[in-house]
Amino acid sequence: MSIVVRDVREHELDSVLALNNAAGPAILPLDAARLRHFFDTAEYFRVAERDGAIAGFLIGVSSHADHDSSNFRWFRERYPDFFYIDRIVVASRRRGGGVGRAFYADAQSYAELRYPQMACEVFLEGSNDPALLFHGSFGFHEVGQHVMDEADVRAAMLMKPLCSFGWVRETYGDALPQVPWITRPRTPVAKHRPTGTAL
Repeated sequence: MSIVVRDVREHELDSVLALNNAAGPAILPLDAARLRHFFDTAEYFRVAERDGAIAGFLIGVSSHADHDSSNFRWFRERYPDFFYIDRIVVASRRRGGGVGRAFYADAQSYAELRYPQMACEVFLEGSNDPALLFHGSFGFHEVGQHVMDEADVRAAMLMKPLCSFGWVRETYGDALPQVPWITRPRTPVAKHRPTGTAL
């Protein structure tokens, strides 16, 4: 069956959390509060659905986001404007079936209309050559390495220039056409008031 990439829904957060924390050492673990923060604030938080089940997810943020990852800070200290992929997770039974490629195609289609480049990292501990090869096949290249303060893990810091951005910015500025195929940024979830009163 086909792969459908769409925005995550609130009732799916438990499934996303379980998927993240079963991914192994290539992905840092999350707790429910951190995942909820991503749900409330991330510009891009999408799942891939295949055969009616969640096959993976990808979370991305703007370089101007309030994000506390040391890898994100590393990029922000060196580059003024980029779309950062915080994490991509594909269920183990779905790896090699095109889910990762579907995510990256969707994320790039979103980002190239808004940012000059994409950034991400790949952990270098253990044997992670398949992940480096996967990213290299998408046009990412290493721009440095960084040891994460919070996890003591060395990561290859990867960037990909988005060639369409210059033309889009010159032609449309910040006013992209209102057409259905242009993915809109997620609307941050409104904070719930602790009481039933409305002011």
